[in-house]
Amino acid sequence: MRIAVFASGNGSNFQAIAEAIASKQVDATICFLFCDNPKAYAIDRAKKIGIPYTVFSPKNYDSRVAYETELLEQLEKKEVDLVVLAGYMRIIGPTLLTAYANRILNIHPSLLPCFPGKSSIRDAFEANEKKTGVTVHFIDEGVDTGPIIAQEEVAILSEDTLDSLEAKIHQVEHRLFPQVIQELIENKTIKKSE
Repeated sequence: MRIAVFASGNGSNFQAIAEAIASKQVDATICFLFCDNPKAYAIDRAKKIGIPYTVFSPKNYDSRVAYETELLEQLEKKEVDLVVLAGYMRIIGPTLLTAYANRILNIHPSLLPCFPGKSSIRDAFEANEKKTGVTVHFIDEGVDTGPIIAQEEVAILSEDTLDSLEAKIHQVEHRLFPQVIQELIENKTIKKSE
């Protein structure tokens, strides 16, 4: 399975996937990391582990279509089977959604449909919820609305701080995301490029 990982920031999920591949827990190859933020730490991670990366910003394009067309060309050139969003902070538009229908996977730090969007950990914490969690899902044209593949609960304890809750959620993400990718590969849910 040929994977491209999209990230915008720290890249800890990207690293977890790369480590799972290196240890043979996931039967895949990361063709490249794509980053829309030239200052993202994910790029440093890619350099350290020897994974090719591509960086360009949508600000350099006249439209989302032009930006996504460039991305699509990169994916097709590398014969990517599956796009994995690991902290990619942009909405995917119709250009990529059409070309990679049911082949774009996202991880989200809440039990969707609760707390969609970019501040979900804080939102659940400030709402005094007793639990939150992690969701892996295919994406669609909505924000965190695509078909759910797997979820795992994370308890919010009275002694938790926002930082401790984030750390617990990241631990689950780093284990669950590679596991789900491997299950999809084994179940042949994702079709390889011809």
